[in-house]
Amino acid sequence: MQETKFPPADINSPNIWLSLPLWAFALTMGLLSRLVILVSMMFIAPLASSGSTRLAIGDWHVLAGWDSVHYLGIATRGYEYAADGIGHNVAFFPMLPLLIKAGMRLGLPPDLAGVLINNAAFLGALMVLAGWVDDRYGQKVARWSVAALAWCPFSLFGTVLYTEGLFLLCSTAALRAFDRRRHAWAAFWGCLASGTRLPGLTLAPAFLLVAWKERRSWSAYLAAIASTGGVLLFSLFCWVQFHDPLAFLKVQKAWHPLGLIYGEGWLKSFVQITLGPATWNQGKIADPLYPIAFAVLCGLGWLLWRFHTRLGKRVTYYGACTIGLLLWLLAGSPLINVVMVWGSVYLLWRFRRTLPPVAVVYGFLSLALILSSGRTISAERHTYGVVSLAIAFGLLLSRHPRWGFSVLSFLAVLLVSLSLRFAQHLWAG
Repeated sequence: MQETKFPPADINSPNIWLSLPLWAFALTMGLLSRLVILVSMMFIAPLASSGSTRLAIGDWHVLAGWDSVHYLGIATRGYEYAADGIGHNVAFFPMLPLLIKAGMRLGLPPDLAGVLINNAAFLGALMVLAGWVDDRYGQKVARWSVAALAWCPFSLFGTVLYTEGLFLLCSTAALRAFDRRRHAWAAFWGCLASGTRLPGLTLAPAFLLVAWKERRSWSAYLAAIASTGGVLLFSLFCWVQFHDPLAFLKVQKAWHPLGLIYGEGWLKSFVQITLGPATWNQGKIADPLYPIAFAVLCGLGWLLWRFHTRLGKRVTYYGACTIGLLLWLLAGSPLINVVMVWGSVYLLWRFRRTLPPVAVVYGFLSLALILSSGRTISAERHTYGVVSLAIAFGLLLSRHPRWGFSVLSFLAVLLVSLSLRFAQHLWAG
């Protein structure tokens, strides 16, 4: 596939967006967005808390919530499992706990070690992504891709004690190495990715398909096989420790709600978005004004698109921003989650001929894995971990920079909102 080079950025521009070297820009975007998260969680969230749930100002331990306790438990006490239908911690892959144990040997508290590892890996992922996209499309697209990955609200999980940062680093490095035909490095990073999270396994079929299509050497096929090394070693551990090599798979069912039919979560989200959040539980339209308001906003959006040439760019721009903001205020998180997942499917399809082949195949396989469960829980967070989508979004925003800055501003608002929710022990993805 012939690489598409976009016009290079003017590095002499006084605009900070263009004046910084690419590596410094990636680091700046990462650090600024992390600063927003830390301020939101450690200083703003405590001011909004009260009573028994009141948070202490400046307490960084808020970064170790929800699933963080399982990674810490594995690092300090080890894995546990029994075939009893309970959600044991063997569902969580070992790479992050192993690194936390290494940090503990250096004298760091386990929660601090986990937070530092995830943040350092996330910043590394941004710089690897910047270099890869710059090689393919130039600095303009690289900057937008980095900004999209850094300011997406679900980048919160690249700062708290989760695996998003580590997984993004390993998977991005593996994909870049394979795209550049550095198969040994692709195998190394792919092995680490599959040892970090189960979706890392999608690297192997992606490598195989691209190697076959591009008629690569035998080393490409070996890289694909070797990239499964992380999960194979984990399976071997489960076999030795629990006499069940598939323990990490069998326990997954216990971590999801029971009694839901396939796709029910998506149907619930659709009903909540169009008819109101209370309608699903009550079995009838709880607020008649809600669907009317939703229909009016959708109608205005259609009229704006239909007559945008007559209305002009300024009216179209401000009109679209206003309608988008009102839709978010009306529908809330269900709308964001549905747009995140299904919008990503569309985005990947739209740029399927422009993206690197390995990124396209990996992206579709990863999205298929996410959607295959039929569940919506954490689907938006797992979608964020597919780095191919950040490149596709960067391509889109680079072609419409005026819209891009508005989108990034809105994403920053969502990032603050999600950070506050996580700090207050509310569901955030």
